Amino acid sequence: MTRGNPTVRAAGIVALVVTALLGSAYVLGRSLIPDQPQARKTTGVTTNADGPYYADQPTEAEPSGAPSPSRGAGPTEAGQDGSGRDSGGGQLFGAHTSTGTPRLALTFDDGPDPRYTPQVLAMLREFDVKATFCVVGENAQNHPDLIQAIVDGGHTLCNHSWHHDVTLGNRSADMIRADLLRTNEAIRAAVPDAPIVWYRQPGGAWTYPVVSVAQQLGMTPLHWSVDPQDWELPGASKIAATVTSQAEPGSVVLLHDAGGDRQGTMDALRRILPDLTARFELEALPTDPT
Repeated sequence: MTRGNPTVRAAGIVALVVTALLGSAYVLGRSLIPDQPQARKTTGVTTNADGPYYADQPTEAEPSGAPSPSRGAGPTEAGQDGSGRDSGGGQLFGAHTSTGTPRLALTFDDGPDPRYTPQVLAMLREFDVKATFCVVGENAQNHPDLIQAIVDGGHTLCNHSWHHDVTLGNRSADMIRADLLRTNEAIRAAVPDAPIVWYRQPGGAWTYPVVSVAQQLGMTPLHWSVDPQDWELPGASKIAATVTSQAEPGSVVLLHDAGGDRQGTMDALRRILPDLTARFELEALPTDPT
C-alpha cells in the first residue's frame, strides 16, 4: 500500500477546516440580519370597520363642473341594514328604523320628481294616507311647486342631502353641515315655515359625524326596516310582494319617487296601499319626534 505525501495530506486537512469555518460564519451572519418584509400585493380594495354601509339607491353622477367625491371601493348597494349596527337595538349609528308605535310609515326618497311625485300624491290622497318624503336639495330647488304640494297634502318633509352624496358621512363636519343647511334652505325657499326634523343619509351610509351634525341641526336620523330595493327595477309584483309580506307594526318602508324609472314603484303602490290600509294604520312621521 502506497502512502500519500504528508505535506499534501496536511494541506487537504487545512482546506477542509477553512471551508467548514467559512460556512459556519455565513450561517451565523445570515441569522443576525433581520427578516425583510415581503412586498404587499395591491388588491385595490380597502376596508374600514368604521366606514359607511350602503343600503339605498346609488348616487348619480356629479353635475358637470362639480368636484367628484371620492368613492369607496366597495359596492354602493348592499341591501338593507345589516352591518355597522350599534348596541342601541333597532338602530344604525343612532338612526331610527321604526316608528316607535304600532303605526306604519311609508317613505319616498330622492324627489321631488315632476313625473312620479304627483302620481304618489294622488294615490296617497285617494287612500287618505299621509307619508314622509325625503327630498334631495337640488330637486327641491328645481321643483318648489312639488315641495308645496307635499306640504299641502299633509305629508312630512325629510332632508336627504343636496345631491344624494353617499360619501357625505366621510367628509368634515363643516362640509356635512353646509350640505344639510343648503338642502334645508332650498326646502324653505318653497315652504318657509316647513318643519324639517328628519334626515336620511343617502345609501343608508351612516357614520357618527353625519348623525352628530344632523342632530345638532335639530334633525333625527331616519333609516328604514322594509326595503323592496325598487331602485333595482325588480318589477311591480316583486316590489309589492316584498312590502306586503315584510310590513309589520312600526315598520318604516323605503320606496322611491325619483332617481330613475319609477313606474314599477307607481304600479306597485297601487297594490300596496289597499293591503296596508286594511291591516295597519299608516302615518306621516311626526314633525316633533322628540
